[in-house]
Amino acid sequence: MGSGDDGVFQDDVNHPSHYQGSVECIDAIEAAIQGMEGMEAMCTGNAIKYLWRWKKKGGKKDLEKARWYINRLQIGRAHV
Repeated sequence: MGSGDDGVFQDDVNHPSHYQGSVECIDAIEAAIQGMEGMEAMCTGNAIKYLWRWKKKGGKKDLEKARWYINRLQIGRAHV
């Protein structure tokens, strides 16, 4: 937890700024992975997380992480 540039108290644990918007990232992930299980749910959720925050936090590295999870998801789905 800390204070933002505008002096407003930030909750970096429960509501980090890089996951905020009109919809919180965690809520979008929860909706997106309904009906999924295991690695499918994890890889989908992580890809969404990195795509959601890339401009506000990790830049190109977050895009690479999202791609890694998408590739992993494709490998796992190839057997279906």
